[in-house]
Amino acid sequence: MKLISEQRCFDGRQLRFSHRSQVLDCDMVFSLYLPPQAVSTPVPLVTWLSGLTCTDENFVTKAGAQRYAAALGLAILAPDTSPRGEGVPDDEAAAYDLGLGAGFYVNASEAPWAAHYQMYDYVVAELPTLLRNSDLPLDFSRQAIFGHSMGGHGALIIGLRNPQTYAAIGAFAPIVAPGQCPWGTKALTAYLGEDSAAWRQWDARELILACNHQAAVPIRIDQGLADQFLDAQLKPQLLLDAAPEAYPLHYFAHEGYDHSYFFIASFVGEQLAFLNTHL
Repeated sequence: MKLISEQRCFDGRQLRFSHRSQVLDCDMVFSLYLPPQAVSTPVPLVTWLSGLTCTDENFVTKAGAQRYAAALGLAILAPDTSPRGEGVPDDEAAAYDLGLGAGFYVNASEAPWAAHYQMYDYVVAELPTLLRNSDLPLDFSRQAIFGHSMGGHGALIIGLRNPQTYAAIGAFAPIVAPGQCPWGTKALTAYLGEDSAAWRQWDARELILACNHQAAVPIRIDQGLADQFLDAQLKPQLLLDAAPEAYPLHYFAHEGYDHSYFFIASFVGEQLAFLNTHL
């Protein structure tokens, strides 16, 4: 790991690192906020996953999360949204919803994507291992995960598939059923192939239907009702209908809010408070 930058923020430290990823076969950058409590004790780690077209910096500079993380004593890890660099394939038409900035947090199995697009393994295994092997004061026995849009999809599938690691899941305007929306079907077809059966392990709705609800990971979803992608791409009702009544799924609909970081900044404090109650 190489430290790129450091800023003081709410008496904590906003850090940015670069490193060589073996899983993605490219150089990667990620951001990490350490709250002031980290000076004296290891702190819980919350991973944030951003949406389409974003990098590790969007959330860090726009969401205002550091104020709440400092008060709660939480570290926030923000990875990039895809592999980057020379030789990493992109969509031939340079579309925003496939390729660079659009890794969808899956492990690609199809050419040319499979050589680099292993974002699930990067977020779940390689990046945490890198941090464990550092001297940063992080408590890996207390972790949660949250994200926005494509990153909300990532947080849901990663949290649901790894209940032993993540104590809670949060999501802003997530893609809940990628197999049933244009963004998701485009990405999953490219990364995983035409057989939709292979998509199920990367689909939050399918994972909710199949999971052991006695080991359920609590979920909070915040959704703006003025979101321009609500009906065509996000379809939260598909997840709500799939979850049994007893599942600890908390859904909050917000009148007038859209898909932007203005929405995220408005409720990131509530999301972090929710995650913190389970850490």
